[in-house]
Amino acid sequence: MRLFLIIAFSLIIISLSGQQSSTDSVLWSNHIFNPNIKTVQLYKEGWNLSYPVIKLNGNEKLILHFDLLEERPESYDYAIIHCDKDWNKSDIFYTDYLDGFPENPLEDYKASFNTTVSYFHYSVSFPNERVKIKISGNYILLVFPSGKPDQPSVSRRFIVTEDAAGISVSTHRPMMTKSNNTHQQVDFTVNYKGLSITDPVREVFAFILQNGRWDNAKRNLKPEFYGNGELKYNSLSDKNIFAGGNEFRYFDIKSIRYQTEYVAKIEYLFPSYNVRLVTSGSREFKPYFYWQDFNGKYYVAIQEGRKPETDADYVYVYFSLKSAEPVAGGNMYVSGALNDWLYDKNNLMTYNQAIGEYECTMLLKQGWYNYEYIFLKNGERSAPPTEMEGSHYETENDYLVLIYFRSSRGRYDRVVGSVIHNTLNKMVN
Repeated sequence: MRLFLIIAFSLIIISLSGQQSSTDSVLWSNHIFNPNIKTVQLYKEGWNLSYPVIKLNGNEKLILHFDLLEERPESYDYAIIHCDKDWNKSDIFYTDYLDGFPENPLEDYKASFNTTVSYFHYSVSFPNERVKIKISGNYILLVFPSGKPDQPSVSRRFIVTEDAAGISVSTHRPMMTKSNNTHQQVDFTVNYKGLSITDPVREVFAFILQNGRWDNAKRNLKPEFYGNGELKYNSLSDKNIFAGGNEFRYFDIKSIRYQTEYVAKIEYLFPSYNVRLVTSGSREFKPYFYWQDFNGKYYVAIQEGRKPETDADYVYVYFSLKSAEPVAGGNMYVSGALNDWLYDKNNLMTYNQAIGEYECTMLLKQGWYNYEYIFLKNGERSAPPTEMEGSHYETENDYLVLIYFRSSRGRYDRVVGSVIHNTLNKMVN
């Protein structure tokens, strides 16, 4: 039976690998393949705004949530796939990294209650009694209709860390005069005395993520100095430097009865509720002003209900951004975790010449949202938020530092260290 499972799962991976065209293939990223699936979230159980990083052999669990906007439920299975540091599938068998079954049913789902938009809410937490993770590394959680593993519905990245290396982090204004008012430099030191690392330059790779995003991550960084069991990443170049951005714009749609800040109008137009936000303007040249945000994330919640997972409704949210003329050479987007930091038709803004505004409509679940406006030049895949948002060295951001290690004889990339550093009250002038 176990041999059959190994063969079956290997065939699944071979089939899926045929869809991979690059290291950033959507299959091995955070992606929703089924347009009727919405509000996909993966975080530590009990902490809705956490990043999907857990310790190996610890008590932490991750929990996946998503909604299927259909009148009838669908049966789903999920699989866990080990990847290398660059999010290519690892060349190891599932039995090397999993203890349990390669595929498991996603059995926990509930119908929405008293909502204008009908949906089924699915959730699963892991590791669980059916599947446990044996090694550290990058992982993909893949959800697909039962019996159809070659038709993925959702993919989500998560990380399992050994925490075998210590990491100390500091953030400050860059030494480069050109960007010292708009950017943030992330310096860090890795203590690897408990690991058998013989060639740090070739065996150790560091990644930095700003607010948990992979689209603008700094990848495969090498230390400037090493010795005495330490690696120092104190760059004089721009490889450790990020645009600080601005505090995220926000709106609150927990209630569809009361207008909150930045909500201009709420109305019911059969068959759905519609929320029009206050028209925004550019912040590019405005001074920095701090307010507490979720660093681009969102939080599902409802004021007139008990269970936000099934009681929260879906509403159409109308975004509008003032601009005297359309910005040439690219497209404007509503950006944030509300669209997985992606730039596609779901968050693309169109320019209304008659009123001089960019407009976009998104179907969102009730809750509390962060977002920003991003102008993406033609041919670019990511962009700093400077065109409409401005960028400031004082902006509060999270920085997730990941340390990968593979020895000359290693078969996979281990995550030997991870740490989250927040810039609030820690900036060095």
